[in-house]
Amino acid sequence: MATEPRWDKAWPFETVEALVADFGGDLPDVTGARLAAEEFLRRLARASPPTSPEYWNDILLVVDELAANAVQYAPGPFGLRMRPTYDGVHVTLHDTSTTPPAPRPFKPGQSGGIGWHLVHTLCHQVSVVVQPEGKDVHVFLPW
Repeated sequence: MATEPRWDKAWPFETVEALVADFGGDLPDVTGARLAAEEFLRRLARASPPTSPEYWNDILLVVDELAANAVQYAPGPFGLRMRPTYDGVHVTLHDTSTTPPAPRPFKPGQSGGIGWHLVHTLCHQVSVVVQPEGKDVHVFLPW
């Protein structure tokens, strides 16, 4: 019996619907973004489990950082988009600021200064697209 590839079948990750969530930009929305991301990851894990257990938490940490930065530095609403890719997750956070994120020096005893460094450490790729009405931060993480 010969076996032939079935090109009419989708990859498991392709069956997972992308996350599209919009938030008002208030502090509790950081938690809302994390909860929405967790639900997306639950759906993704059912279709295609992560290749390493820490990837789940890495993605949630990056979503937390991006959402917290949007609330702190960009007035107004923000949007979170997540979609599965062949080998990971593409996260996009849109906010109303046209100022690209920049690393700040870490100073012991003071809060902040490590979030943007953390995002770059955990992600395979990071890019920022500035538009007249704000910016999109695109990150790709392994899954």
